[in-house]
Amino acid sequence: MIGAGTAPVCVPESTMSQEVRRSRGIRYGAIPAFARRLSASGISQSAMLYALLRSVEELFTPPLRGVVVLSLALAVASFAALWVGVAVLLHNTALFGWWPADSLVELLGVLAVLVLSWLLFPAIVTMVMGFFLDRVAAAVEARDYPGRTPAHGAPLGDIVAATLRLMLLTILLNLLVLPLYLLLPGINFFVFLGLNGYLFGRAYFEVVAFRRLDRGTAKAVRQRFAGRVFIGGLVITGLFSLPLVNLVAPVIATAFMVHVFESLRRVEPRIAAS
Repeated sequence: MIGAGTAPVCVPESTMSQEVRRSRGIRYGAIPAFARRLSASGISQSAMLYALLRSVEELFTPPLRGVVVLSLALAVASFAALWVGVAVLLHNTALFGWWPADSLVELLGVLAVLVLSWLLFPAIVTMVMGFFLDRVAAAVEARDYPGRTPAHGAPLGDIVAATLRLMLLTILLNLLVLPLYLLLPGINFFVFLGLNGYLFGRAYFEVVAFRRLDRGTAKAVRQRFAGRVFIGGLVITGLFSLPLVNLVAPVIATAFMVHVFESLRRVEPRIAAS
């Protein structure tokens, strides 16, 4: 029996039985250990949230103000040109060659123009902004990761070319699945998220990764952390889906992916050595 003035005896954990350590682990250590394993594998919700919030904050920093203004101007111009182009296309072309879908598009009129413009806008504005995204990545690195060595990866032209190819593929695939978007309510939401989450995650990851890694290494890293890149793509797709936010989404998305990329340094030697 322990008296009122007697201090409790603390048994070192190393002397406990395996059963006792397991039982205490559930209370004291199991959840943090599980979180650490998730973080080590590149799956961390808090890290993703931090990366997103930090990226929004970057918009108001002096190095990016000029790019943000440029993004706003180019986005508005791109959307206006896209609106006119889609309107002319729908007026003069049987888009699908399948009369139920063509009749539906014609019936919807202005709404169809709006939907198609909204659908294609993320890829179009990413292509237009492709020449300036490297500047965004460099500014974020200089501000938040000052100890990093200068980027020495692929030339800017190669990065832009890779982005253009992926965005053209994005436009093509979204047009191909457009009947699903129109005719399968409910399912269309998941098709849209899955398709664009993958494509935008890959595109913006490559914008950042190609600055420091060769193409083969960047692909290997992307495949290793495919889940995290895909979740990042879902976040970026969400940004492009929000009115007004989508006007600066390319800047936020690039800054966001820089933070995601840098968060992998502690578990990916190829990034740490870049």
